[in-house]
Amino acid sequence: MQERTQKMDKSIKNGIIGFVVGDVLGVPVEFMAREELRKNPVVDLREYGTHNQPLGSWSDDTSMTLATMDSIIHKEEINTTDIGNRFLNWYRKNEYTPLGKVFDIGRTTIQALVKYELKLDEAKNCGEEGEYSNGNGSLMRMIPIAYYIYYKKIKDDKEIYNIVKDVSSITHRHEVSILGCYIYVSFILGLLNGLEKEQAYKNIKKLNYNYFSKDSFKRYDRILKADITALNLDDINSDGYIVNTLECVLYMFLKSNDYNTAILEGVNLGNDTDTIGSCLGGLLGLYYGLDHIKESWRKNIIKYDYIIDLCNKFESIILGKKA
Repeated sequence: MQERTQKMDKSIKNGIIGFVVGDVLGVPVEFMAREELRKNPVVDLREYGTHNQPLGSWSDDTSMTLATMDSIIHKEEINTTDIGNRFLNWYRKNEYTPLGKVFDIGRTTIQALVKYELKLDEAKNCGEEGEYSNGNGSLMRMIPIAYYIYYKKIKDDKEIYNIVKDVSSITHRHEVSILGCYIYVSFILGLLNGLEKEQAYKNIKKLNYNYFSKDSFKRYDRILKADITALNLDDINSDGYIVNTLECVLYMFLKSNDYNTAILEGVNLGNDTDTIGSCLGGLLGLYYGLDHIKESWRKNIIKYDYIIDLCNKFESIILGKKA
C-alpha cells in the first residue's frame, strides 16, 4: 500500500495529472452501469469503448480545465470573459481536445455557451440556472481555481465565494451548483494548507455558508451535517447530479489509501465515470503526489508533455514568475 509522503508536494502538476488520469480511465466506460463494471471492472487503461476514442483520450472535463488554465496564463488573473471565449474555442474550434474533436459535452454547457456566443449577456451571467441544470459541468473544472486562490493567498470568504460563483456561472448559475463548487474548492484549499484529509473534511463543515439559501445548503446535508463516510457504498450515487458527484468523490477520497487503487474503485462505480474519475483523481493526485500515479497511465495520456508544460506555465504565472 502506498503511503502519502510526510510533506505534501504542492506542485500543480500533481493535482492536474491526477485529474487527467482519472478522466482518461473513465472515458471508455462512461454511462456503464455499476453492475456491469462489477462483472468486468476497469483494471488498466482502456481504448475505444463508449465514445470510440483511442487510448489516452480525455473528455470535456480536461478540455475545460486546460482552457481555464490557459486563460489564467494569458490574463494573469481570473477573467471570466476570456475563459468564456476559450470555452467557445473548444466547443466550436476543437481547441484543448486530445485529437482535434469534441466528443463529449453536456446540454447545460452547450446552452450556456450558445447564449454567450450570441452575446445575450456577459460570460459570468450566461450559465443556466434552472433546477434541472445542476449537473457537474462546473465542478469538473474547479481545481485550477483552487490552486489560483491558494497561491494568490486569497483568504477572504466573500472573495473566494465570488470567484467560485463567477467561474461556475459561465455555464452553471444555479445556487446548488455554485455551492457544490464552493465546497469542493474549500476542501482542496484545506489540503493545500496542510490539513490531513479527515481534518480538511471537518474544516468544510465549519465554514460560513451564509451566502447560500437554506434549501441549497440542505441538499448537502449528507456531507456537511452527517458523516459521508459512514454510509454504505450502495448508498453512494455516481451519476451527473452535482450533489451526488461531490458526495461520491469525497466518499471515495476520504476512504482512500493510495492513488491507483482508489481511482479504479471510483471509476468502477459506473455512470458518470469521467467526471467521477477526474474530480476524484484531482484530489488523489494532489494528496498522494505524481510519483504515486502508475507511470504507464501518466505516460499514455495523449499530449502529456503539452499538459505538463501548461502546468509549469500556470504555476509560474500564479507564483508571479515568468513562464
